[in-house]
Amino acid sequence: MKILGIGNAIVDVICKVDYKYLSENKLIKSTMKLVDAAEFKKLLSTLKIENTISGGSVANSIVGLSQLGNKVGFIGKVNHDDLGQKYEDGLKEENVDYFYSKKKESLPTGTCLILITPDSERTMCTFLGTSAKINENDVDVNSVKSSEITFLEGYLWDEGEAKSAFTKAILNSNKVAMSLSDLFCVERHKAHFLDLVKNKLDITFANEQEILSLINAKNFDEVISFCKKIGKLIVITRGEKGSIAITKNEIVECESQKRLNIIDLTGAGDLFAAGYLHGYTNGLSAKDSLQKGTEMSSKIIQKIGARLD
Repeated sequence: MKILGIGNAIVDVICKVDYKYLSENKLIKSTMKLVDAAEFKKLLSTLKIENTISGGSVANSIVGLSQLGNKVGFIGKVNHDDLGQKYEDGLKEENVDYFYSKKKESLPTGTCLILITPDSERTMCTFLGTSAKINENDVDVNSVKSSEITFLEGYLWDEGEAKSAFTKAILNSNKVAMSLSDLFCVERHKAHFLDLVKNKLDITFANEQEILSLINAKNFDEVISFCKKIGKLIVITRGEKGSIAITKNEIVECESQKRLNIIDLTGAGDLFAAGYLHGYTNGLSAKDSLQKGTEMSSKIIQKIGARLD
């Protein structure tokens, strides 16, 4: 197996909203907020659902990798309920091996309300449900050992039990990649994330805001110096400024694609990671891997949701 993803198993519920909706509900545009079941139901009660997808950040990346023809798998915790079955079916339809056996849990399957504003930005309200209760007993060691790379998401650090799953996966992996996931996530776990990036991860994916926050950098030159110093592969997306891969003294840049009809930025980072990892595991150069990531993210932002057709 090329890549095994371990992450939050979340059913994405996609809705279009105006800016007033965000302000009325005290939501900060372009961020992810954790909510309980009651708040989730309240937020959703006045909205029209555009689509539902078997989501979660790393799951999106894994599906993208599968669509590119790679043998991939995923571990994520769902309940033995209707949404949990839909989640598993959704992954299997995309030729993703699902290494988790559903059972009855005290919490329902996790759900993420993805609110798309007119500027195509997405604001997320996540009810983690049972997905956050993933622990070391849910990690199939054989599938970890049989994959070239284990791909983790920073969001998993938002709950205590998941850290044991994280640690078990890292200890048994051939190589480990991780996405920093979200600016607020970085700020919540800065010391832990910095230790992971410097000492435990082989590949880190981040956007510019996240990496600047992680190392308390004043400018991007400080980011480049940091990345060179630690000698790990750091892949950074910079919006209109393109993307960059830094490892030791090698710096490779790629321009962003222009004149795109941007509809929804959901999944842009997830599909970028899929494209880059596809290149990386199939022997492409760093430049070609960045270009594949850019191609994938450029496609996904021109449609609703985090799935390419």
